Amino acid sequence: MIPQIMTRLRSMRLTGMADALNQQQEQPGTYDELSFAERLTFLVDQEETERNNKRLARLLRSARFKLSARLDDIDFEHPRGLNKSQVASLSSCDWLTRHRNLLITGPCGCGKSYLACALGHHACLQGYSVRYYRVSRLLEELTLARGDGSYSKQLRQLEKTDLLILDDWGLEPLTQEQRNDLLEIMDDRHEKTSTIVTSQLPTKEWHASIGDATLADAILDRLMHNAHRLKLKG
Repeated sequence: MIPQIMTRLRSMRLTGMADALNQQQEQPGTYDELSFAERLTFLVDQEETERNNKRLARLLRSARFKLSARLDDIDFEHPRGLNKSQVASLSSCDWLTRHRNLLITGPCGCGKSYLACALGHHACLQGYSVRYYRVSRLLEELTLARGDGSYSKQLRQLEKTDLLILDDWGLEPLTQEQRNDLLEIMDDRHEKTSTIVTSQLPTKEWHASIGDATLADAILDRLMHNAHRLKLKG
């Protein structure tokens, strides 16, 4: 009966339980003294672990991080205005639960992208969906999406993402269409999800960089309202 049970478990996509049952069969002396409830608990635990691992792998794959970054690997010795208490506070993910944004500014090479990716990786570990983009690449994709009819679908995907990372904000002039795209994104996500933005420009220059005063007011109001800010030094 055991081979039949394992086949049925796999057909129901309970591969963790099937593998755990196979392990019990191959190592009978290890499990003979356990009660039925204990052996069943082992099967359930294995299934839960496998599902969690698959979910994490799927989240990390979907995030498409620019860098393989970890919070544990952040260098706090370098004098750049970043301390452990700030990172510890962000690692609690309370800001994600409360749908707050995070704005990271500083000169080139101070670790903005690394910190953003490290926080994104940590969010994946906690079960949040994350997506990384360079701002210019995202806007290019949205332009193409308009042409192939997938624009609305892509906006919905961005809206549902728990944490959106927008890297290199303000490096290039924006067209009117791109300003409209940013407003759509920020409006859809406002107080529903969280966004990390990194930029070499100080936040006081973001308004001018957008290029349209009315749209800049609308975009930045949604982005900066109740946002946490980190100003890194280089």
